[in-house]
Amino acid sequence: MAGPTTAERGGPKASKPTGAAKSSEPSASGPSGTPRGPWFRRGPVLLGLAAAVLLAGGGTWALYGSSWLRVEKVGITGTEVLTPEQVRAAAAVPLGAPMAAVDTDEIEARLRGRLPRIDSVDVVRAWPHGIGLKVTERKPVLLIEKGAKFVEVDASGVRFATVPKAPKGVPVLELTAKRSPSLRRFDEERLLHEAVGVAVDLPAAVARDTRVVRVRSYDAVVLELTGGRTVMWGSPEQGAAKGRALAALMKAAGSALHFDVSAPTAPAVSGS
Repeated sequence: MAGPTTAERGGPKASKPTGAAKSSEPSASGPSGTPRGPWFRRGPVLLGLAAAVLLAGGGTWALYGSSWLRVEKVGITGTEVLTPEQVRAAAAVPLGAPMAAVDTDEIEARLRGRLPRIDSVDVVRAWPHGIGLKVTERKPVLLIEKGAKFVEVDASGVRFATVPKAPKGVPVLELTAKRSPSLRRFDEERLLHEAVGVAVDLPAAVARDTRVVRVRSYDAVVLELTGGRTVMWGSPEQGAAKGRALAALMKAAGSALHFDVSAPTAPAVSGS
């Protein structure tokens, strides 16, 4: 007959657990035991987004809707022949408009279209209430006589203004190439651009004394200076070298009346 089992003999009983094992997962409850749901965890993020939206909306209103940042004045610099009033009228900057809404490219295009004397213009916002216009005017290097008036031509060959009086120190162009065989290859417009190049290549001291740039043909450009002096320039080629040669000749033989730099490596003078 089998003997009593261990349980029957009063052996040691299985011990009961004294406490639940601690979980390694973070608690989903708050300090008071309230469960932390997804809304609780996203709260700070949503508050930050709301603040950003409010700030953005306030900034947009300040730029476009408020009366704080509006155009109240237009400043103009760089004018020489033009007057600030002419530039201001042509620019037509919308006074009272929001600063941020002003189209600076449109103002620039408007100025260059209405005032051809303007070569370039920088349009800038001068916060909080101003628009600045920095103007660069074209400079005439040659004049074309037109009746009793003069057409100004800049260094790019652009005819940009007609004036009643010749500006001081700017030579007059005389094109006398109508009977020249060179017109078959170089029309008057091309000769005009070549004459502009000659005027640009002149040393500053010579340019001030040049009264006429006469173009008989592509290879026969003659300058008339003050004091009855003349310069045989030849073709428009090697303009910089011819300018240096002419400056040296005039320094060495200041009393001469005729200078020839058509071959700049072998310049010559005559008359006194």
